[in-house]
Amino acid sequence: MTGQFARALILLLVCTAQTAHAQVTVDVSKITCEQFIVLPKADSVAVWLSGYYNGKRGNTVIDTQGLASENQKLRDFCITNPQMPVMDAAEKLFGVSR
Repeated sequence: MTGQFARALILLLVCTAQTAHAQVTVDVSKITCEQFIVLPKADSVAVWLSGYYNGKRGNTVIDTQGLASENQKLRDFCITNPQMPVMDAAEKLFGVSR
């Protein structure tokens, strides 16, 4: 009986471990500045925005210190413009367009 219980427990753990790694997709164009400031993964979104706009400009160089500075500028701008979409904020701040 304990062997069956152990197998059932292992099966349960394997099944829940697989569901815990489910992917989540986000439409960045719909994120407002207000949501961006409180987003737990805001740095990931900022990195994505940097890659998106640098890609549009054909720039393949990453300035890691500049990225942190631009992220802070974006956060500061978003505090005063909470209803603006974060992509529009990035365009306005950094002079890039979609």
